Amino acid sequence: MKNWLLFLGTYTRSGASQGLYRLRLDAATGALSPAELAAATPDPGWLAWNPDSTRLLASHPSPAQVRVFASGPEPGHLYPLGVPPAAEPIAGPSNLAVAPSGRLVLAAHYHGGYVAALPLHPDGTLGPAQRFPHTGRSVHPTRQDRPHPHSVLFSPDGRHALVADLGLDQILTYALTPAGDALRPEPAAVTATHPGAGPRHTRFSRDGRNLHVLNELDNTLTTFAYRAADGHLSPLGSVATLPPGCATPSTAAEIRVHPTAPFVYASNRGHDSLAVFRADPATGTLSWVQNLPSGGRTPRNFDLSPDGRWLVCGHQDSPEVTVLAVDPTQGTLTPTPHAATVPCCICVLFYPAAGP
Repeated sequence: MKNWLLFLGTYTRSGASQGLYRLRLDAATGALSPAELAAATPDPGWLAWNPDSTRLLASHPSPAQVRVFASGPEPGHLYPLGVPPAAEPIAGPSNLAVAPSGRLVLAAHYHGGYVAALPLHPDGTLGPAQRFPHTGRSVHPTRQDRPHPHSVLFSPDGRHALVADLGLDQILTYALTPAGDALRPEPAAVTATHPGAGPRHTRFSRDGRNLHVLNELDNTLTTFAYRAADGHLSPLGSVATLPPGCATPSTAAEIRVHPTAPFVYASNRGHDSLAVFRADPATGTLSWVQNLPSGGRTPRNFDLSPDGRWLVCGHQDSPEVTVLAVDPTQGTLTPTPHAATVPCCICVLFYPAAGP
C-alpha cells in the first residue's frame, strides 16, 4: 500500500516555526514520518491546491496576499514561482480557494473585511487583485462589530463562490463569469445564519446538493440545500459540535467531509475535541455520532486522507500532529499512537495522489 503526502501551514510569528512543512503518512498503518521544512515562508496560515495539484498556494502577510509554489517533479518538493514577496507586519488572508477553472484565486480577509479576487495565470503568477468589500455587523459586541469574511469556497460546478462572513452572520454567494476567471460585482444571493452563530468554514456534501456551514461562535453546524441555478441556500437543520451539557468555553474551527462515505467532521478549540456526524442520504441533514479528544491543544485544522482511512489533526497551541483511524462503516474515530511534531500548525492539507 502506498503512502500519502501532506503539507502543514503554520504561524511563524512566534519564532518556533519556519514556514511550510511536509510529511508522509503510511497508508497501511497511519504512521507519520518526521516533519521536514518544505519552504521557509512567513505565516503560511492557509494552503490550497490548484485543480491539477501542480501549484500549491499559501497565504502571505503582504500586499501580495499569496505565494505560489510549483509541485514536483518529485512529489513533496516545492519550488517558489516568481519573486518572493517581502513580508510586512500586516495580516494575510485567513483563507484561500482556487476556482475549478484554475484561473482565479479568492482570498478571504478576516481583518480587512473584504474578499480579494486574483487572476491565476498558467505560469503560476498572479494578476492584480480586485476587492469585494463587505459592510454591516451582527449581534456579538466584539466579534461581530464589523464584517469578517472568514472563508471562501467554490461550488463544484464552478458557477458560484460562497463566502462565510463571521461578522455579518451571512453566507454571500457570488456568481462567476462564464470563463470562471472573475466574480460578478454583486452577490447573487445572501443567506443569513442564526444571529450570533458566526459562520467560519463551509464544505459541500459529496453530491454537491447541500452546503454544511460550521459556526464558530455558537458551536453549531448548519446544513443548507444548495440550488445550483442561482446559488440560493435553504436551511435544513443544525446540530451542536459539543456534547450535551458541555460548559467548557470553546469555538468551532474546521469542517471536513469524508471523501467516500456519509460522514462529516468538525473540530472544537477549548474543548479540544473532534466531532463526528452522519449525513442522512435522503435529506442531507446531520446527526451526532461521536466527540473525542483531538490529542493536543487548540485543534485549529485537520484533514482526511484521500482514501478516507485516516484523519490528521494539527494544533495551534501545542506541537502535536495527531493521527486518528476512521472506521469505514460507522465514521467513528480511534486515536493512534502515531504523531509528529510541528509547532503552531494551523492548516493541514493532503496531496491528492498517493506516492511510493
